[in-house]
Amino acid sequence: MALSREKKEKAIAEIAELLNSSKLTVFAYYPGTSVKAMQELRMQAKDGGTRIKVIKNRLFKRALDTNDKLKGTNVIDLKGQLLYAFNPHDEVAPAQVLASFARSNPQIAFVGAITDDGQYLGAADVQALANLPTKDQLRGQLVGLISTPVSGMVNVMAGNIRSIMHVMRARADNLSN
Repeated sequence: MALSREKKEKAIAEIAELLNSSKLTVFAYYPGTSVKAMQELRMQAKDGGTRIKVIKNRLFKRALDTNDKLKGTNVIDLKGQLLYAFNPHDEVAPAQVLASFARSNPQIAFVGAITDDGQYLGAADVQALANLPTKDQLRGQLVGLISTPVSGMVNVMAGNIRSIMHVMRARADNLSN
């Protein structure tokens, strides 16, 4: 069903707004994915702040041209049935959501991505991004790295006190016998 000119302009404006706010926009093939599976993908993505849209490639290209930062971005493989994942808060979340979903739905395949500064990433680069830990995991690792020397120092210092306590307990046991 063809869209009217007014609806196309409205769709282009919405896509342009999503592109403006998104830190990373990932596009992937989805042919053969059931409606139920697409709804499940949208729900999983929504939990992480990612928005999934199925957009005509021509409208996506027009929205790119309306964005000053992304104008002239050389998007290579925008052919076939593609879905687009946008996230305004996390740089790797769209790739991770799609990669996670693709494990149980192998028909989903990365095509590429566009960063918020207009850099085009190929499918291999997007897959590498998807394999990175999340921000929360990285923060946890950083806290662990910072706390390791401190906890080691505390254990070393407490070791001397424990030794004194053991000697005192042994002495008390000796005196009581």
